[in-house]
Amino acid sequence: MQKVSLNTARGLIHMEGPVSDKYLESLNMDEGLHNFRPPDRQKIALMDITNLPDGMIYLARFENTIIGYLTFHHPDDFSRWSRHPRVLEMGGIEISPQWRGHRVAENLLKVAFADPKVEDFIVITTEYCWHWDMKNTGLDIWAYQRMLTHLFGKVGLQKISTDDPDILEHPANVLMARFGKNISLQDKLLFESMRFSRKLSNAVNIF
Repeated sequence: MQKVSLNTARGLIHMEGPVSDKYLESLNMDEGLHNFRPPDRQKIALMDITNLPDGMIYLARFENTIIGYLTFHHPDDFSRWSRHPRVLEMGGIEISPQWRGHRVAENLLKVAFADPKVEDFIVITTEYCWHWDMKNTGLDIWAYQRMLTHLFGKVGLQKISTDDPDILEHPANVLMARFGKNISLQDKLLFESMRFSRKLSNAVNIF
């Protein structure tokens, strides 16, 4: 398990993962972690992810309380990216509002992407603007997008064009991807062929 500690003005934060469902169960959830669902339900969702194939949860922890998390899992079955055997989705990252401004997200990302396992995958993130916490940040939609792409770029994720309908639903939505060091040329070419629907029908014949 990866472990790094971060000194902040508010105290020592521990970055760790991937963690087990039993470890998650032993911790409290910060009440500010409600961007996707209420904290108690989010904790259950995180525990469920740990039991998925290749599911991984990384935590930012202050004492016995989870103040942030980062998730990895395979894309949903209805997603075109689920048809690629080497794609892993960075599904969600959330930091409690009261802990923002301490570089928690940046350091949590660095810990997660230092895991050798991510080098075996094409890691993607599908960023939808309706999940963004613009209220607490004071950023407009485009500033928030720039903030996210800059943040994720620090661990090698890059913006990728696609005609995925979910991405095209709003011009601020963005797809980003990072190719692990152990990804073959064949897997890279397959991913490229799946970015646009006119090529997707040919790509699925490979399976």
